[in-house]
Amino acid sequence: MLLDAFLAWFHYLAIFVLVVVLTAEAVLLRPDLTPAALKRLMVYDRLYLVSAIAVLVTGVLRLTLGIKGAAFYMSNPWFHAKITLFVIIGLCSAPPTVAFLRWAKQARQQPGFVPDAPAIKRARRWIMIESHLFIFLPLFAVLMARGIHL
Repeated sequence: MLLDAFLAWFHYLAIFVLVVVLTAEAVLLRPDLTPAALKRLMVYDRLYLVSAIAVLVTGVLRLTLGIKGAAFYMSNPWFHAKITLFVIIGLCSAPPTVAFLRWAKQARQQPGFVPDAPAIKRARRWIMIESHLFIFLPLFAVLMARGIHL
């Protein structure tokens, strides 16, 4: 019982970090992006990856070691919807990450580099898509946890 509580706690902490980092990326991605903000953006993107991995690992631990057991989750369609949505959100994070890596490379070659406004807008659009999709994860989690089937 205590293990299950700690796994849930770590899972929630990882989710909160992910949300905070995603929000920080959205805030930084403005047309007035500075070279210093671009460096912070790279740090935030790495933190986003680490927090997403932590969410996934703690989720798998809850699945395998949690009180409800894997059978409860594997037979629940909301679990599959939640995992599918998590993967879609992860795929949506690829375009901005690729852009950030490209920008970091250009910044190393050209001190003071900042991307142009259309490039910033494209990256921000993907971050906003991720943020809006993320809203449905807690809904799916609640429906899943209560054993509500389609």
